[in-house]
Amino acid sequence: MYNLDPVKLNEMGIKAVFSDLDNTLLAWNKFETAKEMDNFNKKLAKAGIKLVVISNNNAKRVGKVLNPYHIDFVAKSRKPLPFAITRKREEMKLAKDQVMMVGDQLITDMQAGNLAGVETVLVKPLVETDKWNTRINRFFEKIIYFFLGLSHRVTFKENLQNG
Repeated sequence: MYNLDPVKLNEMGIKAVFSDLDNTLLAWNKFETAKEMDNFNKKLAKAGIKLVVISNNNAKRVGKVLNPYHIDFVAKSRKPLPFAITRKREEMKLAKDQVMMVGDQLITDMQAGNLAGVETVLVKPLVETDKWNTRINRFFEKIIYFFLGLSHRVTFKENLQNG
């Protein structure tokens, strides 16, 4: 997530990065990554890009983490359904091609972004462990990867990182 380059995003016409929270912006079991999240949000803001978290968690949990950093969010988003992404995008008066959904889960984050018609970026989870409910999704992801002929996690490196 933190390798996304705001300059490249601007070149792509991205005005908002919608992101999952747990294991994408913040390690689900460690809050030490909050400083990195804050710095990334500031880099995006400096480039005129708004960061918005789209989370399936409840507002109390998400707000506790994000409110100190003034990061906008949608809680209880019900991903993989696209409605929260679409509603927030329309509220921000952005076209589909101006929004990018970033997440660490194929079944929830990528599916929601794809159904909403926005750009999607699958990133490596920040930590190797997951909450119990995410472990279920990871099990099904392995089956999907198997049927796609992928023996390991998908890697993505398409000019979205500097260097």
